[in-house]
Amino acid sequence: MSTRQRIERVSTPALRWLDSLPRVVPFGLVLALMVAGLFVPGWGWLLLLVVVLFLVWTLYLSWPVLEATPRLARVAVILLAMAITVTQAFPRH
Repeated sequence: MSTRQRIERVSTPALRWLDSLPRVVPFGLVLALMVAGLFVPGWGWLLLLVVVLFLVWTLYLSWPVLEATPRLARVAVILLAMAITVTQAFPRH
C-alpha cells in the first residue's frame, strides 16, 4: 500500500464527517481561525498554522482530480496563508 493510499484511508472518516456538515461550517471555521490568528497577539500564529495544515491536507487529497488552474489557485492560497503565519510568528518590531 502506497503512502497516498494510507493517507487517504486514514483521512476517510474525517472527510466523511466534514462532508456531512453544511458547507458553510468548514468555511466559517477556517475563516474564524484566520481572523483570530491575525488579531490574537503572541500565539495567534498557531491558529493560522492549523489552517495552513488543513489546507495542505485537503490539497494533497484533492491533487489527483484537480486541473492546473484550481491547483495553482490552491497553492497560491496556501503560500499566502503560510506567509501570513510566518509574519505573525516572527513579527518585526
